[in-house]
Amino acid sequence: MGNLSLFLVSLLCLLATAASQQCGSQAGGRTCANNLCCSQYGYCGTTDDYCSPSRGCQSNCRGGGGSGGGGESASNPLAWRQKYGWTAFCGPVGPRGQASCGRCLRVTNRATRAQVTVRIVDQCSNGGLDLDVAVFQQIDTDGRGHAQGHLMVDYQFVAC
Repeated sequence: MGNLSLFLVSLLCLLATAASQQCGSQAGGRTCANNLCCSQYGYCGTTDDYCSPSRGCQSNCRGGGGSGGGGESASNPLAWRQKYGWTAFCGPVGPRGQASCGRCLRVTNRATRAQVTVRIVDQCSNGGLDLDVAVFQQIDTDGRGHAQGHLMVDYQFVAC
């Protein structure tokens, strides 16, 4: 009975930890409510541990000094924010951080050649793109991306 109780307590702790991860890649790409930052570990908060890109912030991160960039902003009209699907960008080619925010990419599925234009609204740390689920589904026309958990894509910066 003692071993069973210890197992159940351990299992509950594990489930509580998994359930408390609220954002980012650990939570299906969700972002934090109330404009909170998403830490590299999938938790929402407001301190540098959550918001600093150098500490792996996944969304709503603080900029890295200076103003520059195209600027995704809550002050932009709703139509501007809804025109394109969203992505986080950390690709090997092109501007990074604030310099890429608000710019657009044409993303092409290498296997099917399906294309979509997306707006960069965040940065990531995986060396590629973190596409919004609706965008991912739009270019995953053969279902292989869903089955494999990723898509191989090409991207090109384009005018929005």
